[in-house]
This record gives sequence, C-alpha cells and structure tokens, in this order.
Amino acid sequence: MNELAPNVRHTPQAPARAHAGQDHTFVLQKVQPALLGLMDGSVSTLAPIFAVAGLTGKPIDAFFVGLAASVGAGISMGLAEALSDDGVVSGRGTPVTRGVITGLATVLGGMLHTLPFLIPDLRTALTLAYAVVVVELLLIALIRWKYMRSPLPQTTLQVIVGGAVVFGVGVWLGRLGAGG
Repeated sequence: MNELAPNVRHTPQAPARAHAGQDHTFVLQKVQPALLGLMDGSVSTLAPIFAVAGLTGKPIDAFFVGLAASVGAGISMGLAEALSDDGVVSGRGTPVTRGVITGLATVLGGMLHTLPFLIPDLRTALTLAYAVVVVELLLIALIRWKYMRSPLPQTTLQVIVGGAVVFGVGVWLGRLGAGG
C-alpha cells in the first residue's frame, strides 16, 4: 500500500492512466496554445500580405506587411492567452508559458508564408507563398488530428476552407484596390 494514499491499489493500468494524464496536460498546456497561435498566425496574416502584393506588385512591401502583421499578431495573441486565465482553475498551465508559446507560434505561422516575399520576382514569390500556405494548413490539420483527435478529413476540410476564405479576401481586396 502507498503511504500517501493508503486506499489506492497499484494495478497494471495505473502507469497507463498516469501517462494519459501527462499526455492530457501536455496537450492542454503546450499543444493547444501552440496550435492556437499557429492557426491565428497562418490565417490572420494571409489577407494583408496577399492584398499588399496585389496592390503594389512589390514583394518587399508584402514582406514588411507580413512581418508587421506576424509580430503584431504574436504580441497580441501572446498577451491575450496570458491574460485569459491564471491556469489554476482550468489546469491550462502558467499564463506566461502559455502566452510565450502562443505568441511565438503566431509569429511563426505568419512568417512562414511571408518569407517568400523576400524573393524580388513577384510571380515566384507568390507561387512559393501559395505552396507554403497549403503546407501550413495541412500541418495545422495534422496537428489537430494527432493531438486534438479531430477526424482528419473533417479537420483538413475545415482548415483549408477557412484559410481559403481569408486568402480569397486578401487576393480580392488586392485586385480591387489595384483597379482590376
């Protein structure tokens, strides 16, 4: 018998339950904040970046808008996550850790499809950025499937449709503002 918990029997399932609890804590305190940031950074920066690329035709302009949007969103999301709760009641971990994870993941999500705009040729930058966006959205779907146990076809469809809508708005606004 355990001295700290005299009425608890040790069974072969106990280590499995302990491991499941650790997995749940990891998902709740690390994966969920990272996924939140990655999703926000990937999707919320699409419209401004692609709108500016369409408006100006200059990849470097789209890069700086993407940089500003990614860093700004990272700070905003990190603060929002850190201030959302203290983690005591929810078990979501410390606010600072969650905020840092969410903020960094948001910056990463926004910067991945921003980096191609360092290429001076707009067509090449756009083509590479499109490919990166598809990879980002598929990565988000895979993380949701693996850690959040979301059905892969459903989660892939949700992520891609959501990303496509925001992407389409950015392209449409870029063309609208450029007069075409």
